[in-house]
Amino acid sequence: MLKQLQFFLLLGTLFIIFFIIVHWDDVRDGTFYLHVASSSPALPTNMMSSGHWISEDSFLWKESSRSVKPNMPIITTHLKHDQGPNNLTQTIMQSSPTHLELRQAHRRHLIRQLCSANSSFSFPGKFDTFDQIPSKALDHLIVDDHHGVIYCFVPKVACTNWKRVMIVLSQNLKAPDGAPYLDPLDIPSALSHNATLHLTFNKFWRLFGRFSRPLMHHKLKNYTKFLFVRDPFVRLISAFRNKFALPNENFYRQFGSVMLHHYANISKPPDSAQEAFAAGIRLSFTHFIKYLLDPKTEEEKPFNEHWQQMYRLCHPCQIEYDFVGKLETLNEDTDHLLKILGVENQVRFPPGYRNRTASNWERDWFRNISVADRRKLYNLYEADFKLFGYDKPKTLQDE
Repeated sequence: MLKQLQFFLLLGTLFIIFFIIVHWDDVRDGTFYLHVASSSPALPTNMMSSGHWISEDSFLWKESSRSVKPNMPIITTHLKHDQGPNNLTQTIMQSSPTHLELRQAHRRHLIRQLCSANSSFSFPGKFDTFDQIPSKALDHLIVDDHHGVIYCFVPKVACTNWKRVMIVLSQNLKAPDGAPYLDPLDIPSALSHNATLHLTFNKFWRLFGRFSRPLMHHKLKNYTKFLFVRDPFVRLISAFRNKFALPNENFYRQFGSVMLHHYANISKPPDSAQEAFAAGIRLSFTHFIKYLLDPKTEEEKPFNEHWQQMYRLCHPCQIEYDFVGKLETLNEDTDHLLKILGVENQVRFPPGYRNRTASNWERDWFRNISVADRRKLYNLYEADFKLFGYDKPKTLQDE
């Protein structure tokens, strides 16, 4: 009898500890925040044309010229822990959606449509559950408990600046004077990628063990989740320019020398990037594409995050994102998102760089890539093109 009592006391203690862990971000300030929001505005039937989505720009042009009311109002409720139901304060906002809201409705709906069982489009991992995703594959989900935000970062899609913003919001880093950073641009680029400064879902396993999954589910349900994406082929160009067009010792040792050996027929590549560049030995974009298309590449190890498919980094079929931004509409999307998060007066997103890889460069960069290889490359990144609403490259559209 005594042992049974001890067992139930231990079980009760563990339950209380787990409850505190799950709800700590809600109660640490003595306030519960209950956020109730309606679903996205109903999408007009003219978004579909013979069973296919019309383009985002065409949809926005048509819908912005008239008033489209959402089915339900957006309700935001703040409930303090010491208030009864009679003292709730509600703010109800009902208005016609802006073109930015319609844009988000279109992007999110497209993902849900293609991820559904009714869609004939198939790709690896589509029907996996969130709990089937290994914890190490959740390392791109950065959590800010202070503001209730989850950001899935995609390399080569403004992730340096978004990581800077997340550091400013979370206040996880102090400036040399001991005060928290207030301007994202004051944070050195290299420092923004320091993994120790970001709390990710992958770290939850090390912190909470088997309790980590319920904690993840809790945050996914209650936090605002966002990601930014980019045209898949243009992202590959950007990755190549950044990692191989200039001498990058780390990427040369891991990947560049291997590509030179296998695809440039150089039996013994130079030991360093500096030596290779000095000798006039340069990795070409064609060699890089051959590396991506070689089945042996991923048999040895997964793609590096800079060219891994975006859907494999952020799992949009398992995580229903509240906001899907695009690099092609970065300025509008960042302003819109910061207002949604309610931090537009706290942080300013850094301006873009002048040497950003432009979409209209794609034709020149792929000029030496055969149509057959372009077709294979499209098949490799097809899920990214379709899930995030990017058109098939023009040279392949007639197929």
